[in-house]
Order: sequence, then structure tokens, then C-alpha cells
Amino acid sequence: MRLLHTSDWHLGHALHGVARDQEHAAFLAWLLDTLQEEAIEALLITGDVFETHNPGAAAQAAWYGFLASAKQRLPDLQIVVIGGNHDSADRLDAPKPLLTRMAIHIVGGLPRTPDDALDLDRLLVPLRNRAGDTQAWVAAVPFLRTADLRMAGDPATADLAAGVREVYATVLAEARARRQGGQALIATGHCYMVGTELSELSERRILGGNQHALPADIFPPDLAYVALGHLHKAQVVGRPHVRYAGSPLPLSMAELDYRHQVTVATLEGEGPATLRHLTVPRLVPFERVPARGSATLPEVVQLLRQLPARATVAAEELRPYLEVRVRLDGPEPRLKAEVEAALEGRAHRLLTIRTEHPAQPEEAGTLPAGVQLAELAPNEVFNSLYMSRYDTEPPPDLVQAFHALFDELEAG
Repeated sequence: MRLLHTSDWHLGHALHGVARDQEHAAFLAWLLDTLQEEAIEALLITGDVFETHNPGAAAQAAWYGFLASAKQRLPDLQIVVIGGNHDSADRLDAPKPLLTRMAIHIVGGLPRTPDDALDLDRLLVPLRNRAGDTQAWVAAVPFLRTADLRMAGDPATADLAAGVREVYATVLAEARARRQGGQALIATGHCYMVGTELSELSERRILGGNQHALPADIFPPDLAYVALGHLHKAQVVGRPHVRYAGSPLPLSMAELDYRHQVTVATLEGEGPATLRHLTVPRLVPFERVPARGSATLPEVVQLLRQLPARATVAAEELRPYLEVRVRLDGPEPRLKAEVEAALEGRAHRLLTIRTEHPAQPEEAGTLPAGVQLAELAPNEVFNSLYMSRYDTEPPPDLVQAFHALFDELEAG
């Protein structure tokens, strides 16, 4: 049996105000083709379908349009979806009565029965091969919020990882009781695991106030595959068949060098799945100037003027995204204006300008012994911060601008 694992679509995402609808449309079209070409029998989507809890009309149209097209092109395809921390559990679950009849099984939030037990009938999904025989069982566990865990005492001091472990242990125990010989066990999760790599700009630790990373041994060795979501970089967690699929698109400039992919898992019996990874084509290039490190403003301007002309890219939505990294020795009020002027008529779209400043000694900017911050006037704080960064007094025109801004704020 052949499964495809994908995650973290973030439909509705905008990158520094630039909508990603065209890029998502290209990915979903590629995914539909891939499902058909790879003869996929089950699709696992492990959370963060949407960018926000209240996605816009275009994002929802993309989601339901994809589901409809997938079932039209592959009527026997089984789809299992779990909610992520960006998703509204209720919104994902709302069309469940309709989608279940289409072999689309969605678990937006952790379901419980009226007596507060885990709803194991919803959390366990049998996957059937083309002959109609059950080939695997999926423990479809979604993103677990603190309120989902029945922990005694103060949640701030509770061992939340132990609560997560209990949820998985309960669900997997029932899966083992239901499966028969030769049927594989699969688990899903949308979580942050020990020893994994986060994007510096677009991810966070998500369990219990960002403090708890889950240990890999939450997932026992008898699982044929563990399909994880949340981290945007595709990566393994301890064992090759415990892995994050990663996001199909870069969701920040920090993810420029990631290999965005989906994972195809082939099941044969109960043993570990055989894995292949397919790179998702990137519709819009991501670039930095300079390509590595940073450069002075004159050097950056020279590099920008060498970029391809606007006429070389036919469509506005295909223009490359650009991050500029500038090394400054002091304030540069005309920084943005000079960068934008250098890009006039160029193909690239400026997303961000990141600046670097000379490193200062660790003690720079610290207050003198016995001096409290509250004792200092605003201009003294401003002067101290400027001195700590640039090792010189602020110029008179900048001091004047600071006072004008401060007076404006005080005036309300």
C-alpha cells in the first residue's frame, strides 16, 4: 500500500504582505498529478492546513477545491487530515458528516465521548487497499492543546509531555487490539519534538507555553510510520520512519534553502515503511543580495543594479522574492530609498532589508553601577543606546528628530 504524507500548507499565507495564492495553486495542481502518477492509495495531511483560525474565502476555496478534485480524479483515495496549531479545530471538523461519506477523515481537535473518554472510533482510521482489505490503522492524533490533556494540578507546572504520552498510549493500545496480523500501525502528530530544527522566523515551540519538547520514545518501535507536522523543514526524529514532511512552500526567507518535499511511504506488512521523498517545484524563486553574508550599502546597490531587468519576467506573480542584507557602521536614513532606487526596473520584488551592525563588547550599553533605568531621562536612554551600538555620540540632526518624535508621542 502506498501513502503520501504532506503537511503545513498554510493556505492563505502572505509573505510580508504578498499573497501566496498562485504558489499554493501550483502546489495543489502538482500534488494532484503526483497522487495519480504515484498511484497513491491514502493521503495524510498533518496539520496547519490554513494560515489562520479564520481563513479567507480564497484559502477555503483552495482547500475544498483540492478535496473535490482529488476525489474526482482518484475516487478510491482515502484522505486523513489532522488539525494543527494554526487551524480552527471546529472549522476543520464542521463538514465531517459530508466528508466522511467521501472517505475523507478529518480530526480537527482531540475528540472525546460524552463521558470524557477519548473517542477512539474517530481517532482510529482503517486504511484499505484496492481489494478492500484493511492494510493499516492510523492513530489520527491532532495537535494537542493543554486543555486536551487531563492533567492534575497546575498546568504551569504539570508534566505535559506525560499527558501527551498518555493520549498516544491509549490510542495505540486500542489500535493494537483492533488490528490483525500483517496490518501496519501508523501515527500522526502536530507537535514539536526533542532534537529537531526550527525555522528562526516562522515556527515556535507549541506545547505548554513553548517550554515542552516531546521525546521521540512517545512513538514506540512497532509503528510502521509516524507522520508529523508543524516544522517546516523536512527532517527525521530519531528513526528514519518518524519524520516531518515539512511545508510545501518556504514560509519565510529563513527557509530559502530548505528542500520542500512530500514523502511517499510504501507499506508491506507490519514492518517499517519504505520511504521516498519528492521535491515540490518552486514556482517563485527566493533570492538574497548578497547571496551569503552581508555587504556595505554601496556594494549592495552595485549588486542590485546587476539583477535581471523587469521585462525578463512576464507575470507579476512570478517575479523573484528578494531579501537584502546590508552592513552598516551607523544610521542610514536613506537606506530603503537607495535600495528601492537601485531596484527600479529590476525583476525582483523587495520583501525585506536586514541590517547588521558592528559587534560591541558585551558590557556596552549597561548602566553605571547603582543607576536605575527609571532614574534616567528619555534622552539619556537614547544617547546610551546609540553609544552602545555605534561607539560615538548621536549626530545633532538625529537628536533633534528623537526629541520631535518624543514630543509628538507625549502630546498624544
